This record gives sequence, C-alpha cells and structure tokens, in this order.
Amino acid sequence: MAEVTNELIFEVLKQIQGDVSPIKSDLRDVKIRVTNLEEGQAAINRRLDRIDDRLDRMERRVGLVDNPLS
Repeated sequence: MAEVTNELIFEVLKQIQGDVSPIKSDLRDVKIRVTNLEEGQAAINRRLDRIDDRLDRMERRVGLVDNPLS
C-alpha cells in the first residue's frame, strides 16, 4: 500500500480545490439568476396587484359589487 505523505495529501487537496472552483463560480451565477427571477416575479406581482385594484374600482363604479367596502 502506498505511503500517505504530506505531499500526496497536498496534491489531492489541490486537485479537489481545482474541481470545486468552477462549481463555486457556477453557484455564484445561479444565485444571481435566481435573484433576477425573484425580482422579476415581484415586479409581476406588483403589476397584478395594481390591475386588481383597478378592476375593483371599475366593478364598484359599474355596480357589479354588492358591498363596496370589500
């Protein structure tokens, strides 16, 4: 069986570090994309809320709502 030396451990750790580095970069990119998606979803939700408010006002004006306070 091969002897485990500090040099061997160091080489294995360097290889692992090289393998992990691109994963870290990819994860950073994914986090940025998820943040952008979340911001876009929030903008869509705000727009839908405004449309819902406008629809409620129109329904009240036309008299399609029994209780104008809801």
